Amino acid sequence: MILVLLGAIVTVVSFTACVHKPQIATPTITDEGNYPTAVAKIIMNKCATSGCHNAASYQNAANLRLDTWDNMLLGSASGAEVIAYSPLYSPLLYYTNADSTLGIVAKNPGHLDVPISREDYLTLYNWVASGAPDKNGKIPFASDAATRQKLYLTNQGCDLVAVIDAKSKLVMRYIKVGADSNKTETPHDIQVSADGMSAYVSFYNGNYLQKISTVTDQISGSVNLASLATGGTGQWSVINLSPADTALMLSGYMSNGYAVTINTNSMQVNQNLSVDVQSGGTDKFVYPHGVMANATFDTFYATLQYGNVINKFTFSPVFSYKYISIDKKVPVTTQNATTPDPHQLQLSPDGTKYFVTCQNTNAVHVMDARKDSLLAIIQVGAYPQEMAVSVPRSLLFVSCLEDGDNPQPGRRGSVYVINMSTLQVTKKLYGDFYQPHDMAVDEQNGLLFVPSRNANPSGPAPHHATSCGGRAGWYSVYDLNTLEPADNKRYDVTVDPYTIDVRFKTPNP
Repeated sequence: MILVLLGAIVTVVSFTACVHKPQIATPTITDEGNYPTAVAKIIMNKCATSGCHNAASYQNAANLRLDTWDNMLLGSASGAEVIAYSPLYSPLLYYTNADSTLGIVAKNPGHLDVPISREDYLTLYNWVASGAPDKNGKIPFASDAATRQKLYLTNQGCDLVAVIDAKSKLVMRYIKVGADSNKTETPHDIQVSADGMSAYVSFYNGNYLQKISTVTDQISGSVNLASLATGGTGQWSVINLSPADTALMLSGYMSNGYAVTINTNSMQVNQNLSVDVQSGGTDKFVYPHGVMANATFDTFYATLQYGNVINKFTFSPVFSYKYISIDKKVPVTTQNATTPDPHQLQLSPDGTKYFVTCQNTNAVHVMDARKDSLLAIIQVGAYPQEMAVSVPRSLLFVSCLEDGDNPQPGRRGSVYVINMSTLQVTKKLYGDFYQPHDMAVDEQNGLLFVPSRNANPSGPAPHHATSCGGRAGWYSVYDLNTLEPADNKRYDVTVDPYTIDVRFKTPNP
């Protein structure tokens, strides 16, 4: 049954408009292109036609070719057009809908000579809702579920996780996350286990931590954290998984903040390894954000967002902590004009040092992991946030959310590339970014994925509205070997793409 969208829907100019002349005159297509018969009648007669999305003309029609089901799965210049089981987030439906009571109308489709009927639109809608199968029932990207390389990207504005097929680089699924349908819970961080079988999602505006099976791409477990935070709200932020995937630590970004350990098998909180309301709490965690652990998962670090402090703490034999100054000054946990304001932590692959992004001073501080002492300060772009590592290349990637030096018109943000051995900046990536927050390294395919939040109204206008309102974002893909764009595509996603992680983190054997 079709779902009728509620609320105002914004209509914007279509980027797939077929207003050009056809490159080559082509005869009427009579085959079904491997689509189910009812779907083929619509697509072949209305979309994969001369001057539009057929073999002769698709390059002038957003590079979207619809003359076969397999070609449809190649997507367009803006990424995936059909996402199985997600009719609310499949752009093909936006551009074929002429009735705003049924959903988004990206353009009251003037690029069609005759808009498709309500009945035909419902046929397409229900086909996508049932998985967009081919004529034999094959579902896109459903094969090799246990071994398929994928990436998981939180979309904070829509309570969604986008699942990206690494080989095609396209969104293959959307997973609805969160537990409260009455509010946006803001999925903040996502981390995939070392074995690649599970992903974990935290919620800045919610009470749960959720577990996703990366085989089925369905929620497989959750834990309610409401009792651990004052007023039931913990502003749950960053996840750090233990090396053996048996536990994770989660930060709670509050003035009297939290550090909670959860058993990933039972999805139960381990009070013996937690600092929260139930365990007595502490005022020594002042807005903790980034979290990190040693190899044995018994010594922990948390950045305190304002000031110059990392809290290093342990629970055995009793809870104890110490403040580590990252700038050789007296430890403070409040902000002033010169405080670094540490945001995120990244341990080096050899465990000898760790990196700290400092968003107030536009720097990465390098700390000796054995002495917890400052080794170096590396200047980067404005408002550095997250980090990603390519182990074989000994490269550290740093996202700089508000870097205004991006020379591309109307773009903002950069990715700095640092050699972890020499501690030198080797390259600055000024790509098709607008507020890049996180990155993910896919060693199997030699790719770097960089999502752009595009949360600021000054950013590029989205290509189309989304079913949950707000401004759509996108991700860009870079070749790890050349550090150049892997293609010229902008892969559209829904609102506020924020944190991304890759499924299998090591190269193929």
